[in-house]
Amino acid sequence: MEFPLFGPDPNSTYPFKGNDKLIFLKNVIKASNIFVGDYTYFYAEEGEAEKFEECNVLYNYDFTKVKLIIGKFCAIASKVRFIMTGDHKLDGISTYPFPIFGNGWEDAFNPFDLPVKGDIVIGHDVWLGYDALIKNGVTIGNGAIIATRAVVVKDVPAYSIVAGNPAKVVKMRFDNKTIERLEKIAWWNWDIEKITKNLSLICHLDVDRLEATSA
Repeated sequence: MEFPLFGPDPNSTYPFKGNDKLIFLKNVIKASNIFVGDYTYFYAEEGEAEKFEECNVLYNYDFTKVKLIIGKFCAIASKVRFIMTGDHKLDGISTYPFPIFGNGWEDAFNPFDLPVKGDIVIGHDVWLGYDALIKNGVTIGNGAIIATRAVVVKDVPAYSIVAGNPAKVVKMRFDNKTIERLEKIAWWNWDIEKITKNLSLICHLDVDRLEATSA
């Protein structure tokens, strides 16, 4: 008896047999402050995919933990990095982080007072291009595209394309009315059977039919 197919198993680490460069990211996450949705993948150089937390999530210190939240169906290219904390004290004469070294330097200042802007929140269906850098406190909207080597230091609107250092909006993918409709449809929250049955609509631009399907 044959069973219908509804895409790859989201709980598999390697959706392509024999390929260790692309992983479904949520299945290798161990840190308690990193959350990744189903089907979001990370592509890395050979043998590096499972080192995401070590090599791509920077300065994830216990004493100033922020969250990294990544939605469903995101595509994360090789060398994309997230700066969780790591900002230095700016309101004193020296920016040197004396307390972290201990040995009599503990009381220079409270390391919990280091400036941290907040969580990093990546929406659904976001494409993060090669070597992009995302700072803490940034929210990236659904459907956005982050260009290769972009340095993202402020929020990114849904369905926008940003590029540069610092990253700026270079183009909106759709007009405001269409974006509003797509945000309301939120196809990424459908069950996977419904998504699979409507892939031709999701992968093309017929918002009327997609909207009718979601009703």
